[in-house]
Amino acid sequence: MQYLYVLVVKAKDLPGKDVTGSCDPYVEVKLGNYKGVTKHFEKKSNPEWNQVFGFSKERIQASILEVFVKDKDVVVDDLIGRVVFDVNEIPKRVPPDSPLAPQWYRLEDRKGNKPKGELMLAVWMGTQADEAFPDAWHSDAASVGPDGVTNIRSKVYLSPKLWYVRVNVIEAQDLVPSDKGRFPEVFVKAVLRNQALRTRISPSKTINPMWNEDLMFVVAEPFEEPLFLSVEDRVGSNKDETLGKCVIPLQVVQRRLDHKPVNSRWHNLEKHVIVDGEKKEMKFASRIHLRICLEGGYHVLDESTHCSSDLRPTAKQLWRPNIGILELGILSAHGLMPMKTKDGRGTTDAYCVAKYGQKWIRTRTIVDNFMPRWNEQYTWEVFDPCTVITIGVFDNGHIHGGAGGAKDARIGKVRIRLSTLEANRVYTHSYPLLVLHSSGVKKTGEVQLAVRFTCSTLINMLHMYSHPLLPKMHYIHPLSVIQLDSLRHQAVQMVSVRLSRAEPPLRKEVVEYILDVDSHMWSMRRSKANFFRIMGVLSGLIAVGKWFDQICNWRNPITTILIHILFIILVLYPELILPTVFLYLFLIGIWNYRWRPLHPPHMDTRVSHAVAAHPDELDEEFDTFPTSRPSDIIRMRYDRLRSIGGRVQTVIGDLATQGERLQSLLSWRDPRATTLFVTFCLIAAIVLYVTPFQVVALLIGLYALRHPRFRHKLPSVPLNFFRRLPARSDSML
Repeated sequence: MQYLYVLVVKAKDLPGKDVTGSCDPYVEVKLGNYKGVTKHFEKKSNPEWNQVFGFSKERIQASILEVFVKDKDVVVDDLIGRVVFDVNEIPKRVPPDSPLAPQWYRLEDRKGNKPKGELMLAVWMGTQADEAFPDAWHSDAASVGPDGVTNIRSKVYLSPKLWYVRVNVIEAQDLVPSDKGRFPEVFVKAVLRNQALRTRISPSKTINPMWNEDLMFVVAEPFEEPLFLSVEDRVGSNKDETLGKCVIPLQVVQRRLDHKPVNSRWHNLEKHVIVDGEKKEMKFASRIHLRICLEGGYHVLDESTHCSSDLRPTAKQLWRPNIGILELGILSAHGLMPMKTKDGRGTTDAYCVAKYGQKWIRTRTIVDNFMPRWNEQYTWEVFDPCTVITIGVFDNGHIHGGAGGAKDARIGKVRIRLSTLEANRVYTHSYPLLVLHSSGVKKTGEVQLAVRFTCSTLINMLHMYSHPLLPKMHYIHPLSVIQLDSLRHQAVQMVSVRLSRAEPPLRKEVVEYILDVDSHMWSMRRSKANFFRIMGVLSGLIAVGKWFDQICNWRNPITTILIHILFIILVLYPELILPTVFLYLFLIGIWNYRWRPLHPPHMDTRVSHAVAAHPDELDEEFDTFPTSRPSDIIRMRYDRLRSIGGRVQTVIGDLATQGERLQSLLSWRDPRATTLFVTFCLIAAIVLYVTPFQVVALLIGLYALRHPRFRHKLPSVPLNFFRRLPARSDSML
């Protein structure tokens, strides 16, 4: 996309227009109906602006570019002078050419006379690749005020570097409780920023308690706040007494890259006591034994592991070399829906955000356009092909002086898994933008993207498939699911707070939408979708079972006879079984190659079970936590949940019953059944010892494939025997 750039540098020797002989100058750049204005200076004849203006060539309808220098006045601004350019004569610049050097131009009035004063300008025709583009005022945003310009610019952000902090609380010594006549119930409380954790109450109820318990926190560089630890005694219900405190700055904490334990240290506990009405500090009253480290061998999860864009450990020393480059071209969008109302009509101010690894990008905002064109390109280093890039489209709600509570509305989101892309191929495709509201799913438009994954070495990339998905510390010292959920929540909060403080800010609602912060919340729709996904996975096994049933029932005699012949061959030559299975899988894979996906998959309303979702289920999904709905609706939803829970409970009970029947085969709970089974096992052992295995396999197979004439509809003897075995369900209340 081509742009006409005007760099306004400075002016000198401007004549005074006021009664006092001074001037308040500013510059107005005008091209047809588009007009850009610099800020004005009070009483300054040699001002400096250093401001760039960009005019999209697609929208240029004038043949003359005018640059005015005016004097700011209360009633009417006075013209100091102007410079005029013929658009057709403006030079072109293509990077990597050096920037065009600004030149001095004599100002002239409307009659062509050249009064006192000069203006330094640079005017050229360039593209988006020009280094002046990101900071330029764009004609696309002519309706945006000076305060809103910063909110429409493109920007690259970096997530803060996150660490896990492991606090191993070992023991404390020489505690001084206020009531020495009771056994102290001591625990340790640790606070880091807005995270607060505590150990269990020490089982050794003495003044030298022991815990040996780990507390895990998330912290972001730079380490601005210390870790606060306090040892507290539970003296009553909801009443704790502080026995000592200590403050540990994270800058001095040891960094651990592997599973080897770090050195432990004793820390003195400080305690304030009241003496004669004054607060005094008692030092070295007691001490606590800690082992604290910053864990560099973990990857701090701020995304769901199923759609993570980065799986590297925190410590840079443990990173493997990159395996390729990901290039993303955000081209355009079309068919966008109006997201807000301005001057009585619908409008949309769209921008895109993409996140991969620690790097976030934000395109410029295209103001008041339902078919915006960005044509912006970005690149990322790729360290693992089994990662996902997320692209979201949003409506900018802060460029027209949006109120403090205004939010950037979601237009839609696209995820692309790199492992689904062929190397060195450019995928240019339009992806539907789908948003789920409490009223249902809506298509808000389409976004066109160009994606290319360039692989540096194919061997390294294929070798990545043999490595564990997460760093090895996740497997050597795994964190619990509850810990990971809590730590991920804290990590998302830190990332959103840090990025919202940038300029222009990447707002909290944008970061949380890209990171899928609410993916763990209960949703009836999502539960149904997961159930149907499981059924889709099992459908292949069900289809094989139906096919085998047809073979056993001789629905197609020719196929059944062929299966008999194949079965006899495999029994006589068992060394052919595994080669046959793998050859069959190979042929299926080659056959399916013709129907391989030609484009990366996108958000699917059918898989998400979004179209068939009941309105009340969607209302429940978008409810706050804790709930804000009336009591009668909550009662209805609770009863529905109880009904679903009852069915799940029944299925789990049936599974437990089958397992207990297996256990009862040898438990002598039913002495007659166990006697029969033990006798059968003895006879089977003797028969199988004296009979070749191939003969046994052949007889079992032919019996299973026997003709329907030799079958009857009653259950088999083994099944009848199994169903009669006892379970512990009759012992339940």
